[in-house]
Amino acid sequence: MNSPRSNAPNTLPTNPDVVIIGGGIVGLATALTLMRRNRSLSICVVEAESHVAAHQSGHNSGVLHSGIYYKPGSVKAITCRTGKAMMEAFCDEHHIPWDRCGKVVVATNASEVERLEAIAQRATANGVSFDRIDTDTLRKLEPAVAGIAALHVPETGIVNYATVCEAMRSEVLRGGNNVVLSFKVTKIETFADSLAIIDDQDRTIHCGRMINCAGLQSDRILRLAGAEPTVKIVPFRGEYYELVPRSEHLCRNLIYPVPDPSFPFLGVHFTRMIDGGVECGPNAVLALSRHGYDWRTFNSRDFIETLGYGGFRKLARTYWRTGLGEIHRSLRKAAFVSALQKLIPSIRAADLKTGRSGVRAQAVTPAGSLVDDFLIHSTQHAIHVLNAPSPAATASLAIAAQILDRFDSIDGKEVSLPGVVR
Repeated sequence: MNSPRSNAPNTLPTNPDVVIIGGGIVGLATALTLMRRNRSLSICVVEAESHVAAHQSGHNSGVLHSGIYYKPGSVKAITCRTGKAMMEAFCDEHHIPWDRCGKVVVATNASEVERLEAIAQRATANGVSFDRIDTDTLRKLEPAVAGIAALHVPETGIVNYATVCEAMRSEVLRGGNNVVLSFKVTKIETFADSLAIIDDQDRTIHCGRMINCAGLQSDRILRLAGAEPTVKIVPFRGEYYELVPRSEHLCRNLIYPVPDPSFPFLGVHFTRMIDGGVECGPNAVLALSRHGYDWRTFNSRDFIETLGYGGFRKLARTYWRTGLGEIHRSLRKAAFVSALQKLIPSIRAADLKTGRSGVRAQAVTPAGSLVDDFLIHSTQHAIHVLNAPSPAATASLAIAAQILDRFDSIDGKEVSLPGVVR
């Protein structure tokens, strides 16, 4: 199409070559990578909210993950290792503060020691540098932590991904491309050689091809493009506390438990933030809206769609005890404190203040399994990122490269990256 370009903020373009739906870190990284690969293409990123990184990218823990947990050979493992190096280089290039501060993964009982060894084996297979440390070394690194064994992962880091997204947006604009905010896609029309993308104000952008990086709305965008999703996005809210300033000494860097291998969340942990402060959490509760950052936010369409989905009901039957425990921690601060005391026994309710929350877009299969890897599908003229779990932010530039490696062969072909499900 190669239409005239304008890099004026929020300009509605005429006939761009590619539209990317979603102004989170995966969408922006994809736009940036595509721009760097082919400067002749005109690109437009559209975002439903009034700013980029409005949801998952701006509400995550800010960790630069090392790749220690992931199944060797999985897309997550491969892209995390490559993407972390790329993200660090991007931050250096754009003078974005980040810190390779390191973390400890702590076992507190004998069964966790066995699981810790399994994590160590994965780390070795994934090429992650780590040290097995005894309790004396653990106390030197994190004096407040209780544990009987631990791994120290020096290369884990922290950054502010909202700041990263703003830098990506600026570079996309400097390249003569467009980022259109407050553009909520409600309709997609497919023609022989193009697409029409229409928003809730009846504005239309015609384009040659499209990439769906819509996160919490990705399955709905796929449906608008004329295909029935094989998974459904179920929103899970993670809630955090923060250490009050006088108690921040309890955590020097990052402190993680040994994760439950049957559940795709890492459990409550402690994270020093690049902009100051220490977060504690998160839990994982069903959100009552895809944008449900608290219990008061309710969307009837989202909630009914979740409850009406057979895959979610099967998931709920499997994890109902775990789910009740997460709700209990959400509603009772004392229960949350008790979970944190497993790692730091001296912590008390007075050490904590209410922090932020985030909503995770979790793809669930009809069988009730949680998709635990990146999942990508295609329709005519379009490619759709249907699941981008952690470490999506860390891996965003690497996963963008994988998306675009498949981009030229999307029409009429299935090009999904196989998701790993639990």
